Amino acid sequence: MVFGSFERLLALRYLRSRRQEGFISVIAGFSLMGIALGVATLIIVMAVMNGFREELLGRILGVNGHMTVYSNQGQMTDYDTIADQIRSVEGVQLVTPQVQGQVIVTAGDRAIGGAVRGVSLEDLKERTVISDNVMQGSLEQFSEQSGILIGSRMAQNLQKQPGDTLTLLSPQGSETVVGTVPRMKGYPVSGTFEVGMYEYDSSFIYMPLELAQTFFRYQDSVNAIEVFVDDPDQVWEIRQEIASVLGNDYRYVDWQQANSSFFNAIQVERNVMFIILSLIILVAAFNILSGQYMLVKGKGRDIAILRTMGATSGMILRIFFMSGASIGLIGTLAGVLIGIVFTDNIQTIQSWVEQLFGTAVFNPEVYFLSKLPAERDPAEVLQVVLMALGISFLAPLLPAWQAARLDPVEALRYE
Repeated sequence: MVFGSFERLLALRYLRSRRQEGFISVIAGFSLMGIALGVATLIIVMAVMNGFREELLGRILGVNGHMTVYSNQGQMTDYDTIADQIRSVEGVQLVTPQVQGQVIVTAGDRAIGGAVRGVSLEDLKERTVISDNVMQGSLEQFSEQSGILIGSRMAQNLQKQPGDTLTLLSPQGSETVVGTVPRMKGYPVSGTFEVGMYEYDSSFIYMPLELAQTFFRYQDSVNAIEVFVDDPDQVWEIRQEIASVLGNDYRYVDWQQANSSFFNAIQVERNVMFIILSLIILVAAFNILSGQYMLVKGKGRDIAILRTMGATSGMILRIFFMSGASIGLIGTLAGVLIGIVFTDNIQTIQSWVEQLFGTAVFNPEVYFLSKLPAERDPAEVLQVVLMALGISFLAPLLPAWQAARLDPVEALRYE
Protein backbone atom coordinates (compact mmCIF):
# COMPACT_ATOMS: atom_id res chain seq x y z
CA MET A 1 0.00 0.00 0.00
CA VAL A 2 2.89 2.37 0.76
CA PHE A 3 4.55 1.58 -2.52
CA GLY A 4 1.20 2.09 -4.30
CA SER A 5 0.76 5.55 -2.81
CA PHE A 6 4.35 6.40 -3.62
CA GLU A 7 3.92 5.24 -7.23
CA ARG A 8 0.75 7.30 -7.71
CA LEU A 9 2.38 10.37 -6.16
CA LEU A 10 5.40 10.13 -8.41
CA ALA A 11 3.29 9.46 -11.52
CA LEU A 12 1.17 12.55 -10.88
CA ARG A 13 4.30 14.62 -10.20
CA TYR A 14 5.69 13.64 -13.59
CA LEU A 15 2.49 14.98 -15.18
CA ARG A 16 3.10 18.47 -13.73
CA SER A 17 5.24 20.66 -15.93
CA ARG A 18 8.59 22.09 -15.06
CA ARG A 19 10.43 24.70 -16.99
CA GLN A 20 12.81 22.21 -18.63
CA GLU A 21 9.93 19.77 -19.36
CA GLY A 22 7.41 22.25 -20.66
CA PHE A 23 7.23 20.69 -24.12
CA ILE A 24 6.35 17.28 -22.65
CA SER A 25 3.51 18.85 -20.68
CA VAL A 26 2.24 20.56 -23.83
CA ILE A 27 2.13 17.18 -25.57
CA ALA A 28 0.29 15.68 -22.58
CA GLY A 29 -2.22 18.55 -22.62
CA PHE A 30 -2.92 18.15 -26.32
CA SER A 31 -3.25 14.38 -25.85
CA LEU A 32 -5.79 14.88 -23.07
CA MET A 33 -7.79 17.37 -25.17
CA GLY A 34 -7.60 15.08 -28.19
CA ILE A 35 -9.02 12.12 -26.30
CA ALA A 36 -11.73 14.27 -24.70
CA LEU A 37 -12.66 15.74 -28.07
CA GLY A 38 -12.69 12.33 -29.73
CA VAL A 39 -14.84 10.71 -27.04
CA ALA A 40 -17.26 13.67 -26.90
CA THR A 41 -17.56 13.81 -30.69
CA LEU A 42 -18.21 10.08 -30.94
CA ILE A 43 -20.93 10.23 -28.27
CA ILE A 44 -22.57 13.27 -29.89
CA VAL A 45 -22.44 11.91 -33.44
CA MET A 46 -23.71 8.47 -32.43
CA ALA A 47 -26.55 10.05 -30.44
CA VAL A 48 -27.53 12.28 -33.36
CA MET A 49 -27.40 9.36 -35.79
CA ASN A 50 -29.54 7.25 -33.44
CA GLY A 51 -31.99 10.09 -32.94
CA PHE A 52 -32.11 10.75 -36.65
CA ARG A 53 -32.89 7.10 -37.41
CA GLU A 54 -35.49 6.77 -34.63
CA GLU A 55 -37.23 10.02 -35.57
CA LEU A 56 -37.39 9.08 -39.24
CA LEU A 57 -38.46 5.54 -38.47
CA GLY A 58 -41.18 6.73 -36.10
CA ARG A 59 -42.54 9.30 -38.52
CA ILE A 60 -42.28 7.15 -41.64
CA LEU A 61 -43.97 4.19 -39.98
CA GLY A 62 -46.45 6.39 -38.15
CA VAL A 63 -47.63 7.94 -41.41
CA ASN A 64 -47.21 5.10 -43.91
CA GLY A 65 -47.74 2.00 -41.81
CA HIS A 66 -45.57 -1.07 -41.44
CA MET A 67 -46.98 -2.82 -44.48
CA THR A 68 -49.36 -2.05 -47.35
CA VAL A 69 -51.53 -4.57 -49.21
CA TYR A 70 -52.43 -3.88 -52.85
CA SER A 71 -54.70 -5.86 -55.14
CA ASN A 72 -53.35 -7.09 -58.46
CA GLN A 73 -56.66 -5.95 -59.98
CA GLY A 74 -56.18 -2.38 -58.73
CA GLN A 75 -59.37 -2.01 -56.68
CA MET A 76 -60.67 -3.92 -53.66
CA THR A 77 -64.47 -3.86 -53.45
CA ASP A 78 -64.70 -6.29 -50.53
CA TYR A 79 -62.13 -4.40 -48.48
CA ASP A 80 -64.03 -4.82 -45.19
CA THR A 81 -63.80 -8.59 -45.49
CA ILE A 82 -60.10 -8.40 -46.43
CA ALA A 83 -59.44 -6.09 -43.48
CA ASP A 84 -61.13 -8.55 -41.09
CA GLN A 85 -59.00 -11.41 -42.45
CA ILE A 86 -55.84 -9.36 -41.86
CA ARG A 87 -56.95 -8.46 -38.32
CA SER A 88 -57.27 -12.18 -37.54
CA VAL A 89 -53.50 -12.62 -37.96
CA GLU A 90 -51.61 -12.61 -34.67
CA GLY A 91 -49.35 -9.55 -34.23
CA VAL A 92 -51.50 -7.19 -36.32
CA GLN A 93 -52.29 -4.00 -34.43
CA LEU A 94 -54.24 -1.76 -36.82
CA VAL A 95 -55.71 -2.21 -40.32
CA THR A 96 -56.63 0.86 -42.37
CA PRO A 97 -58.43 0.58 -45.74
CA GLN A 98 -57.75 3.70 -47.78
CA VAL A 99 -57.71 5.35 -51.15
CA GLN A 100 -54.30 6.59 -52.24
CA GLY A 101 -53.77 9.04 -55.08
CA GLN A 102 -51.55 11.78 -56.45
CA VAL A 103 -52.92 15.27 -57.13
CA ILE A 104 -51.86 18.78 -58.00
CA VAL A 105 -52.91 21.27 -55.31
CA THR A 106 -53.68 24.80 -56.51
CA ALA A 107 -54.39 28.01 -54.62
CA GLY A 108 -54.48 31.18 -56.70
CA ASP A 109 -51.34 31.25 -58.81
CA ARG A 110 -49.58 28.65 -56.65
CA ALA A 111 -49.47 24.93 -57.44
CA ILE A 112 -47.65 22.04 -55.76
CA GLY A 113 -47.84 18.25 -55.84
CA GLY A 114 -49.72 16.37 -53.15
CA ALA A 115 -50.35 12.81 -51.96
CA VAL A 116 -53.94 12.12 -50.93
CA ARG A 117 -54.85 9.53 -48.31
CA GLY A 118 -58.57 8.83 -48.07
CA VAL A 119 -59.32 7.33 -44.63
CA SER A 120 -62.25 7.15 -42.24
CA LEU A 121 -62.34 9.43 -39.22
CA GLU A 122 -62.06 6.45 -36.84
CA ASP A 123 -58.93 5.16 -38.57
CA LEU A 124 -57.40 8.64 -38.63
CA LYS A 125 -57.91 8.98 -34.87
CA GLU A 126 -56.06 5.69 -34.38
CA ARG A 127 -53.07 7.13 -36.27
CA THR A 128 -51.74 9.13 -33.34
CA VAL A 129 -48.77 10.63 -35.20
CA ILE A 130 -51.43 12.61 -37.13
CA SER A 131 -54.34 12.94 -34.70
CA ASP A 132 -52.15 14.06 -31.79
CA ASN A 133 -50.43 16.70 -33.88
CA VAL A 134 -53.34 18.66 -35.35
CA MET A 135 -52.12 22.26 -35.10
CA GLN A 136 -55.17 24.17 -36.38
CA GLY A 137 -58.77 23.12 -36.81
CA SER A 138 -59.96 19.73 -35.53
CA LEU A 139 -60.71 16.19 -36.63
CA GLU A 140 -64.43 16.79 -36.02
CA GLN A 141 -64.38 19.55 -38.64
CA PHE A 142 -62.54 17.12 -40.92
CA SER A 143 -65.62 14.87 -40.87
CA GLU A 144 -68.46 17.38 -40.49
CA GLN A 145 -67.34 19.88 -43.14
CA SER A 146 -66.36 17.19 -45.69
CA GLY A 147 -63.03 18.95 -45.78
CA ILE A 148 -59.39 17.97 -45.94
CA LEU A 149 -56.51 17.88 -43.45
CA ILE A 150 -53.23 19.20 -44.84
CA GLY A 151 -49.66 19.46 -43.57
CA SER A 152 -48.55 22.69 -41.90
CA ARG A 153 -45.77 23.27 -44.47
CA MET A 154 -48.26 22.94 -47.31
CA ALA A 155 -50.52 25.47 -45.58
CA GLN A 156 -47.57 27.88 -45.28
CA ASN A 157 -46.45 27.38 -48.87
CA LEU A 158 -49.94 27.95 -50.22
CA GLN A 159 -50.76 30.64 -47.62
CA LYS A 160 -53.92 28.88 -46.51
CA GLN A 161 -55.55 28.27 -43.13
CA PRO A 162 -58.60 26.36 -41.86
CA GLY A 163 -61.74 27.59 -43.60
CA ASP A 164 -59.99 28.42 -46.89
CA THR A 165 -60.49 26.33 -50.02
CA LEU A 166 -57.92 24.33 -51.95
CA THR A 167 -58.46 22.95 -55.44
CA LEU A 168 -57.31 19.42 -56.13
CA LEU A 169 -56.57 18.36 -59.68
CA SER A 170 -56.25 14.66 -60.51
CA PRO A 171 -54.26 13.47 -63.55
CA GLN A 172 -56.86 10.71 -63.92
CA GLY A 173 -59.23 12.76 -66.02
CA SER A 174 -62.80 12.27 -67.12
CA GLU A 175 -63.66 11.24 -70.67
CA THR A 176 -65.71 13.85 -72.58
CA VAL A 177 -66.64 14.50 -76.19
CA VAL A 178 -63.60 16.77 -76.50
CA GLY A 179 -61.21 14.24 -74.96
CA THR A 180 -59.85 13.61 -71.46
CA VAL A 181 -60.41 16.50 -69.06
CA PRO A 182 -58.47 16.57 -65.76
CA ARG A 183 -60.72 16.08 -62.77
CA MET A 184 -60.70 19.01 -60.34
CA LYS A 185 -62.69 19.99 -57.27
CA GLY A 186 -62.38 22.48 -54.43
CA TYR A 187 -62.36 21.35 -50.78
CA PRO A 188 -62.35 23.40 -47.57
CA VAL A 189 -59.34 23.06 -45.29
CA SER A 190 -60.59 21.60 -42.01
CA GLY A 191 -57.24 21.65 -40.24
CA THR A 192 -53.49 21.34 -40.43
CA PHE A 193 -51.15 18.75 -38.91
CA GLU A 194 -47.41 18.72 -38.24
CA VAL A 195 -45.51 15.46 -37.76
CA GLY A 196 -42.10 17.17 -37.89
CA MET A 197 -40.97 15.61 -41.17
CA TYR A 198 -40.81 18.08 -44.02
CA GLU A 199 -41.73 15.63 -46.77
CA TYR A 200 -45.03 14.74 -45.11
CA ASP A 201 -45.86 18.18 -43.74
CA SER A 202 -45.46 19.70 -47.20
CA SER A 203 -47.22 17.12 -49.40
CA PHE A 204 -49.68 14.89 -47.52
CA ILE A 205 -53.44 15.46 -47.60
CA TYR A 206 -55.96 13.45 -45.59
CA MET A 207 -59.50 13.26 -46.95
CA PRO A 208 -62.61 11.44 -45.66
CA LEU A 209 -62.80 8.02 -47.28
CA GLU A 210 -66.14 8.65 -49.00
CA LEU A 211 -64.87 11.90 -50.54
CA ALA A 212 -61.72 10.20 -51.80
CA GLN A 213 -63.75 7.36 -53.32
CA THR A 214 -65.88 9.88 -55.17
CA PHE A 215 -62.98 12.06 -56.32
CA PHE A 216 -60.82 9.18 -57.60
CA ARG A 217 -63.81 7.21 -58.97
CA TYR A 218 -63.43 4.25 -56.59
CA GLN A 219 -67.09 3.38 -56.11
CA ASP A 220 -67.38 1.58 -52.73
CA SER A 221 -63.79 0.33 -53.06
CA VAL A 222 -60.23 1.14 -52.03
CA ASN A 223 -56.87 0.62 -53.68
CA ALA A 224 -54.70 -0.01 -50.57
CA ILE A 225 -54.89 -1.40 -47.05
CA GLU A 226 -52.23 -0.27 -44.57
CA VAL A 227 -51.27 -2.59 -41.73
CA PHE A 228 -49.61 -1.71 -38.41
CA VAL A 229 -48.03 -4.52 -36.40
CA ASP A 230 -46.93 -4.84 -32.77
CA ASP A 231 -43.23 -5.26 -33.63
CA PRO A 232 -42.00 -3.57 -36.83
CA ASP A 233 -38.89 -5.77 -36.82
CA GLN A 234 -41.14 -8.85 -37.15
CA VAL A 235 -43.04 -7.49 -40.15
CA TRP A 236 -41.59 -10.10 -42.53
CA GLU A 237 -42.99 -13.04 -40.52
CA ILE A 238 -46.40 -11.35 -40.21
CA ARG A 239 -46.34 -10.54 -43.90
CA GLN A 240 -45.89 -14.25 -44.69
CA GLU A 241 -48.86 -15.14 -42.48
CA ILE A 242 -51.07 -12.49 -44.12
CA ALA A 243 -50.06 -13.74 -47.57
CA SER A 244 -51.03 -17.29 -46.58
CA VAL A 245 -54.47 -16.00 -45.50
CA LEU A 246 -55.22 -13.73 -48.49
CA GLY A 247 -53.51 -15.68 -51.27
CA ASN A 248 -51.57 -14.65 -54.37
CA ASP A 249 -54.02 -12.07 -55.73
CA TYR A 250 -52.37 -9.33 -53.69
CA ARG A 251 -49.04 -7.51 -53.48
CA TYR A 252 -47.40 -6.91 -50.12
CA VAL A 253 -44.92 -4.07 -49.55
CA ASP A 254 -43.43 -3.72 -46.06
CA TRP A 255 -41.50 -0.77 -44.64
CA GLN A 256 -38.16 -2.52 -44.96
CA GLN A 257 -38.68 -2.92 -48.71
CA ALA A 258 -40.01 0.59 -49.25
CA ASN A 259 -37.22 2.29 -47.28
CA SER A 260 -34.37 -0.25 -47.43
CA SER A 261 -31.94 1.94 -49.37
CA PHE A 262 -32.64 4.91 -47.10
CA PHE A 263 -32.04 3.12 -43.79
CA ASN A 264 -29.11 1.13 -45.19
CA ALA A 265 -27.49 4.43 -46.16
CA ILE A 266 -27.98 5.75 -42.62
CA GLN A 267 -26.42 2.60 -41.13
CA VAL A 268 -23.42 2.73 -43.48
CA GLU A 269 -22.90 6.43 -42.75
CA ARG A 270 -23.12 5.74 -39.03
CA ASN A 271 -20.47 3.01 -39.19
CA VAL A 272 -18.16 5.14 -41.34
CA MET A 273 -18.50 8.11 -38.98
CA PHE A 274 -17.63 5.87 -36.02
CA ILE A 275 -14.46 4.65 -37.73
CA ILE A 276 -13.37 8.12 -38.86
CA LEU A 277 -13.98 9.76 -35.49
CA SER A 278 -12.19 6.93 -33.70
CA LEU A 279 -9.04 8.11 -35.47
CA ILE A 280 -9.11 11.24 -33.29
CA ILE A 281 -8.67 9.04 -30.21
CA LEU A 282 -5.99 7.01 -31.98
CA VAL A 283 -4.00 10.16 -32.87
CA ALA A 284 -4.27 11.37 -29.26
CA ALA A 285 -3.00 7.96 -28.10
CA PHE A 286 0.05 8.32 -30.35
CA ASN A 287 0.66 11.69 -28.71
CA ILE A 288 0.60 9.94 -25.31
CA LEU A 289 3.07 7.39 -26.68
CA SER A 290 5.50 10.02 -27.95
CA GLY A 291 5.15 12.15 -24.82
CA GLN A 292 5.88 9.19 -22.57
CA TYR A 293 8.92 8.23 -24.62
CA MET A 294 10.27 11.77 -24.18
CA LEU A 295 9.45 11.65 -20.47
CA VAL A 296 11.29 8.36 -20.00
CA LYS A 297 14.28 9.70 -21.90
CA GLY A 298 14.35 12.85 -19.76
CA LYS A 299 13.93 10.93 -16.47
CA GLY A 300 16.78 8.44 -16.98
CA ARG A 301 18.72 9.76 -13.99
CA ASP A 302 15.62 9.66 -11.77
CA ILE A 303 14.96 6.09 -12.81
CA ALA A 304 18.56 5.08 -12.03
CA ILE A 305 18.40 6.69 -8.58
CA LEU A 306 15.08 4.98 -7.82
CA ARG A 307 16.51 1.63 -8.85
CA THR A 308 19.62 2.07 -6.64
CA MET A 309 17.33 2.96 -3.75
CA GLY A 310 15.56 -0.36 -4.09
CA ALA A 311 12.69 0.33 -6.52
CA THR A 312 11.82 -2.76 -8.56
CA SER A 313 11.25 -2.92 -12.30
CA GLY A 314 7.55 -3.43 -11.60
CA MET A 315 7.39 -0.18 -9.62
CA ILE A 316 9.07 1.76 -12.42
CA LEU A 317 6.71 0.24 -14.98
CA ARG A 318 3.65 1.14 -12.88
CA ILE A 319 4.86 4.71 -12.30
CA PHE A 320 5.24 5.51 -15.98
CA PHE A 321 2.16 3.49 -16.94
CA MET A 322 0.01 5.46 -14.49
CA SER A 323 1.55 8.69 -15.72
CA GLY A 324 0.42 8.01 -19.29
CA ALA A 325 -2.82 6.17 -18.52
CA SER A 326 -4.07 8.97 -16.28
CA ILE A 327 -4.05 11.26 -19.34
CA GLY A 328 -6.35 8.85 -21.15
CA LEU A 329 -8.54 8.33 -18.09
CA ILE A 330 -9.03 12.04 -17.40
CA GLY A 331 -9.55 12.76 -21.12
CA THR A 332 -12.14 9.99 -21.45
CA LEU A 333 -14.10 11.14 -18.39
CA ALA A 334 -14.02 14.75 -19.63
CA GLY A 335 -15.18 13.60 -23.08
CA VAL A 336 -18.09 11.63 -21.63
CA LEU A 337 -19.16 14.63 -19.54
CA ILE A 338 -18.96 16.98 -22.55
CA GLY A 339 -20.85 14.51 -24.74
CA ILE A 340 -23.66 14.03 -22.22
CA VAL A 341 -24.07 17.76 -21.56
CA PHE A 342 -24.02 18.53 -25.30
CA THR A 343 -26.62 15.89 -26.25
CA ASP A 344 -28.90 16.87 -23.35
CA ASN A 345 -28.88 20.51 -24.51
CA ILE A 346 -28.53 20.03 -28.25
CA GLN A 347 -31.70 21.99 -29.11
CA THR A 348 -30.55 24.97 -27.03
CA ILE A 349 -27.09 24.87 -28.60
CA GLN A 350 -28.67 24.68 -32.06
CA SER A 351 -30.75 27.79 -31.32
CA TRP A 352 -27.68 29.70 -30.06
CA VAL A 353 -25.68 28.85 -33.18
CA GLU A 354 -28.55 29.83 -35.48
CA GLN A 355 -28.98 33.16 -33.68
CA LEU A 356 -25.23 33.79 -33.70
CA PHE A 357 -24.70 33.13 -37.41
CA GLY A 358 -28.18 34.04 -38.64
CA THR A 359 -28.67 30.83 -40.61
CA ALA A 360 -30.43 27.51 -40.22
CA VAL A 361 -28.09 24.79 -38.95
CA PHE A 362 -30.63 22.02 -39.59
CA ASN A 363 -32.62 22.89 -42.70
CA PRO A 364 -35.78 20.73 -42.72
CA GLU A 365 -35.96 20.83 -46.52
CA VAL A 366 -32.59 19.05 -46.66
CA TYR A 367 -32.68 16.79 -43.59
CA PHE A 368 -36.43 15.92 -43.65
CA LEU A 369 -36.83 16.71 -39.94
CA SER A 370 -37.68 20.07 -38.40
CA LYS A 371 -35.32 19.75 -35.42
CA LEU A 372 -31.99 18.11 -34.59
CA PRO A 373 -32.66 14.84 -32.73
CA ALA A 374 -30.32 13.12 -30.28
CA GLU A 375 -30.82 9.82 -28.50
CA ARG A 376 -27.98 8.32 -26.46
CA ASP A 377 -27.60 4.56 -26.28
CA PRO A 378 -25.92 3.58 -22.96
CA ALA A 379 -24.40 0.52 -24.63
CA GLU A 380 -22.77 2.70 -27.30
CA VAL A 381 -21.48 5.15 -24.71
CA LEU A 382 -19.95 2.23 -22.83
CA GLN A 383 -18.44 0.94 -26.07
CA VAL A 384 -16.83 4.34 -26.76
CA VAL A 385 -15.50 4.58 -23.19
CA LEU A 386 -14.01 1.08 -23.27
CA MET A 387 -12.42 1.72 -26.67
CA ALA A 388 -10.90 5.03 -25.52
CA LEU A 389 -9.62 3.55 -22.26
CA GLY A 390 -8.23 0.50 -24.06
CA ILE A 391 -6.28 2.62 -26.55
CA SER A 392 -5.17 5.04 -23.82
CA PHE A 393 -3.93 2.21 -21.57
CA LEU A 394 -2.09 0.44 -24.37
CA ALA A 395 -0.24 3.58 -25.49
CA PRO A 396 1.99 4.09 -22.39
CA LEU A 397 2.78 0.39 -21.94
CA LEU A 398 5.77 0.34 -24.32
CA PRO A 399 7.48 3.47 -22.86
CA ALA A 400 6.80 2.17 -19.33
CA TRP A 401 8.30 -1.21 -20.23
CA GLN A 402 11.36 0.54 -21.68
CA ALA A 403 11.74 2.53 -18.44
CA ALA A 404 11.50 -0.67 -16.39
CA ARG A 405 14.28 -2.28 -18.45
CA LEU A 406 16.63 0.70 -18.12
CA ASP A 407 20.03 -0.24 -16.66
CA PRO A 408 20.79 2.20 -13.79
CA VAL A 409 24.57 1.97 -14.38
CA GLU A 410 24.18 2.85 -18.06
CA ALA A 411 21.71 5.64 -17.25
CA LEU A 412 24.08 7.29 -14.74
CA ARG A 413 27.08 6.86 -17.05
CA TYR A 414 25.49 8.90 -19.84
CA GLU A 415 24.04 11.60 -17.63
